[in-house]
Amino acid sequence: MAPKTILVCLTTSEHAETLLRCAVPLARKHGAHLIGLHTIEALVVYPGIAMHIPDTVFASFNESQKKEADAIRDIFEKHTDPEEFVSEFRLLHAKAQSASDRMIVSARAADLVIMAHEDKDNDRYDQRHAQAQVIRKSGRPVIVVPLDYDGPEIGANILLGWSDTREAARAAHDMLTVADDGAALTVLRVGKNPQDALKDSDTIDVAEMFARHGLKATLDHRDPDNHSIADVLQNVAFETGADLIVTGAFGHSRAYDFVLGTTTYALLKDQKLPVLFSK
Repeated sequence: MAPKTILVCLTTSEHAETLLRCAVPLARKHGAHLIGLHTIEALVVYPGIAMHIPDTVFASFNESQKKEADAIRDIFEKHTDPEEFVSEFRLLHAKAQSASDRMIVSARAADLVIMAHEDKDNDRYDQRHAQAQVIRKSGRPVIVVPLDYDGPEIGANILLGWSDTREAARAAHDMLTVADDGAALTVLRVGKNPQDALKDSDTIDVAEMFARHGLKATLDHRDPDNHSIADVLQNVAFETGADLIVTGAFGHSRAYDFVLGTTTYALLKDQKLPVLFSK
């Protein structure tokens, strides 16, 4: 089923152009309702600190927030006004919540969420790590786009990182919502090569399922050879000319993630292509 509501989280004006170059073609292709979301940061005053904040500080803060929001709205309208699909720009005040909390609530009413890769130089403090929070808590597939990405439209050539997990199965089916009719699909398993490829029955079943949807599915199996799974995914994506990497996200506990790290965190830290994460 094609996505009919797409939420694009426009955190900064620096990356709004990049996000909309990915989001607008998807909305056009699927006739989706495109929502551009920007949150206004709250000026937090801690009650335990005895100090007076002049009205001019509040006025200056609010003016800077309005200026950034107006710039983002202008970019959104520049990209969406010529289009026939329905679009709307939403401006929400974070108030006592963080920006990621507001994104999570909005994401739950969307079929697909699109976000920019984290940018420590330009993201506000309350926007830090929003990608991981939305992936973990929204229950929706999230496409994270690299900063300044200028690649092909998403959906014609996809790489799926497959493993025997619930998260990978969820990602595989979420991928169907953005894949073009007849899209090329590489189903990649990373690990020690099996002695008999025909014994990898679950991967074969997955490829056959995609073939019934009309996708041109092929199987690939790579030994990591001392490389991380994230590196293997990105290398194979480059080899196949993929426009999107699809993977399950956060399949381990938070303690495991903190101590050993995961493929999800590795891709969120360094990605060359848009990545669809499903939790």
